[in-house]
Amino acid sequence: MSARRVCILLVAGVVVILGALWVASQRHLEKATLAGELVLPGLEKSVNDVTEIHLVKGDGVRTTLQKRPADWIVGERAYPADSGRVRKLLLDLGALRVVEEKTRNREFYAQLGVEDSASPKAAGTLVEVVTPKKTFDLIVGKPAGGKTGFARVPHAEPSLLVQPLISVDADPRRWIDRSVVDISEQRVKEAVIESAAGPSYTAARLSPQQTDYQVAAIPKGRTLSSAGAADGVGSVFAALEADDVRRAPAAASDAARPDHAIFRTFNGLELDVTGRLEDTHHYVALLARSTAKESQAEADAANARFGGWQFEIPSYKYQAMFTPVEQLLKPIEPPKPKATKADAAKKSSKAQAAPAAPAEPPN
Repeated sequence: MSARRVCILLVAGVVVILGALWVASQRHLEKATLAGELVLPGLEKSVNDVTEIHLVKGDGVRTTLQKRPADWIVGERAYPADSGRVRKLLLDLGALRVVEEKTRNREFYAQLGVEDSASPKAAGTLVEVVTPKKTFDLIVGKPAGGKTGFARVPHAEPSLLVQPLISVDADPRRWIDRSVVDISEQRVKEAVIESAAGPSYTAARLSPQQTDYQVAAIPKGRTLSSAGAADGVGSVFAALEADDVRRAPAAASDAARPDHAIFRTFNGLELDVTGRLEDTHHYVALLARSTAKESQAEADAANARFGGWQFEIPSYKYQAMFTPVEQLLKPIEPPKPKATKADAAKKSSKAQAAPAAPAEPPN
């Protein structure tokens, strides 16, 4: 091989090496440039202009959050949303920054939960933030630990490690304003319980200072299990929250007797509660009334919130509202079995078969 040809090959080799180094440096520079950048630039200035937020899973579960003049609603429920939580989501999305770029290989997207959200098995959630001028899209993937998580802008190759950690759930139940009513234990004066599982009864006290509720209409011959057996009625409406809501049906879906109760406070507020069990779900409908001037405004505000809705509440709260009187009483002791003729004969036979006591020796 001639010296000229060797020289040409050496020069070509150097060019290839330099080219590879340049490509690698550019990729490193690109990743370094991404670090610290906003993931959704422009959203931070448009948070107050957002009109809708769509949260979509590949399996079809979705939530539509719609802005109204004074609050937000969950479109799938037509019910007020937790506006504080919606606001936090928008602020976090607007402040979302790249910690570092991860893989661009689509085969590894699923490991981070940032694969295309159209797949029914996709782990991530597609977030669409709509403003009059632009829609900001992001696939929110799995948490990465601490305050970071994985994300990817749809139709872009880089998957990203981002901060802060974005928490999204496409289930509409997770976005409703869960607060139903909050009446402290000190305010509750009386409860009239009409449980579908037993006879009705009343639990009442004369003053807020009286600790135990007195129960009327106890079945004859029975007693309470303890002096405070009925005290649970006082805390039924303390920070009551709903797991879900639905429109109250125009008529009962079956002929089963519903649970019913009326709770009265010392300042004249009444809450009329009707409850229904459906499989593992516990629904209540509420109606407020006032028997005194000082509670009228509270009753009106409550009805504005309750009207036309049924609230799904935790089972323990439902059970406390409609506790059957039997659960407040001491258990009935089973009667002792009467001795039969066979038992008497068996006892006599055993006595006859017993050996006689030995005689005492003479002194």
